[in-house]
Amino acid sequence: MSDHLAEDFASRYGPWALIAGASEGLGAAFAECLAKQGIHLLLVARRREPLEALARELRAEFGVEVATTPLDVADETALTAFIAAIDVELGLVICNAAYSAVGAFLETPPEQLKQIVGVNVIAPLIMVRLLAPQLKARGKGGVILMSSLAGNQGSANIATYAASKSFNTVLAEGLWLELKRAGVDVIAPCAGAIRTPGYQRAQSGPEAPGTMDATDVAYEALAALGRGPVVVPGRFNRFALFLMRRLLPRKKAIQIMSSSTKGLTS
Repeated sequence: MSDHLAEDFASRYGPWALIAGASEGLGAAFAECLAKQGIHLLLVARRREPLEALARELRAEFGVEVATTPLDVADETALTAFIAAIDVELGLVICNAAYSAVGAFLETPPEQLKQIVGVNVIAPLIMVRLLAPQLKARGKGGVILMSSLAGNQGSANIATYAASKSFNTVLAEGLWLELKRAGVDVIAPCAGAIRTPGYQRAQSGPEAPGTMDATDVAYEALAALGRGPVVVPGRFNRFALFLMRRLLPRKKAIQIMSSSTKGLTS
């Protein structure tokens, strides 16, 4: 796919962007896409080593400033303190950190269920609530709340994860209307399967139909800012969503999604 973004992208969504969940996969793809636009980066993830390795690569290749912070976004106290200490002009906030406990709901420890909610629901709420006022005050900027096709209906084997992604989609839809009057663009990219290290570790069988490269998903999401509130990267995935939401009974859509996730492992 083309890596072309609007000519005014950097001026509208720079000079700095914050990416949570940035050490690998889609988060790293977002970082590279933005670095190519000359946007400086605040990168957050739990693991220090891959985060710092990515930062070194981006500095060397694109000449941008990159600051890294090892952080578990589910730690509300640490996340709030990190946000309070930000002293750069943010133009873009990308909530990409995600956690999914794969397996039957009744066999999943409550601690893991709470971790899903902490990472996928509470952390984006805190990030947007504390950072959006800065975007609103400057009169321009963007927020990306990463969601998933799994959030458009329930799915066995990842029931809580799917529910958390549904939350992000609906939150983005409401914020899209609230914040666009202030010049802040909000979007929820509802991605299908992505070729990330995490997906490849969890997938025991063949790739799901419509599986995309992380860079293509990142560029489609970034290019759709300002056109929100929702974008579905990939032509196949857009067709699949139309089929699942418009043509099939809800029960059948749940069964189809569940059949595609039953091969996932923790």
